[in-house]
This record gives sequence, C-alpha cells and structure tokens, in this order.
Amino acid sequence: MPTSEPPSPASPAAAPAKTGRAPVLPPVARVDDQLCFALYGALQAMTRTYKPLLEPHGLTYPQYLVMLVLWEVGEASVREIGARLNLDSGTLTPLLKRLEAAGYVTRRRSSTDERVVLVTPTPRGAALQNDLADVMRCIGTASGLPVGDLVALRERLKILKRNLDGAT
Repeated sequence: MPTSEPPSPASPAAAPAKTGRAPVLPPVARVDDQLCFALYGALQAMTRTYKPLLEPHGLTYPQYLVMLVLWEVGEASVREIGARLNLDSGTLTPLLKRLEAAGYVTRRRSSTDERVVLVTPTPRGAALQNDLADVMRCIGTASGLPVGDLVALRERLKILKRNLDGAT
C-alpha cells in the first residue's frame, strides 16, 4: 500500500533529474518548513540585532547600508546606490534626506548631467565609519556561528538571490 511520506533524500523523486531540471520537492504545508519564512525570520532578527548598535548614531538599518556603500565608493549617484541596495528612488530619496539632515551626507547635482544627484559622505559621515567599526563583530558574536559558517552562509544566500533574480 503506498504511503504519503515524502521521498527520502536518497529516493529518485528527491534526486535531480538527468535532464538538468531541479528535483520535484514534496509539498510542505507547515510554515516553519518554508525557506521563505526562515529567511524572513532571520531578517527580522538581524534587523533587531542591528537596531541598538545603530540607534545611538541616529541610523536605521537601511541608512547604515547606504553609508556602507558610500564608505566603500566615496561618492555615488542616487541611481547607483539604489541599484546596489535594491531600493527604488521612492524609498531611497527620503532616506537620503534624513541622512543629509543628520549631517552624514551631502547631495548635489552632477556638473555634467543635472538629472543625476550625487551623494557623498561628509566628514561627520566619514567619522561614523570608525564609530561603527565594531558592528560586524557584534553581529557575528550575536549570531553564535563561527566566522567560516557566516561567510559560507552569505555566499549561499548570494547564489540563492542570483538564482531567484534569474527566475523572474
């Protein structure tokens, strides 16, 4: 009599087909078994962990990401920042205005193309990089995972994102 048990990882139904197509996975009804829910929960926990580290500097997590980009490149257009962080201008513009009001960045029109707005860290914004230098260590410690596992997880998530971006 057939069972309704999902195939084991070693069964043919769980193995990749020789055609190069992805394996057919059994339906999963429990929310706790969903990859998307695990990622969602991890993102919420990550944001909660960052909050007390960034709040004393008046930063939100998305603002911190913008500052990371600017610390890396020095100056970037709003479009470049948005592309790098997957943020649209409707989200990014108010965020940049708040960073500018806090004295962390300046925004100015490009001298070669007035449609382009360039964003640069101010001296105060550049100094913030030193103030927040310990954030990654704190996040790593809070994760409870060895550095090698965190690096491997990050790389797997990049692959997942790239694959999902290619599927849409």
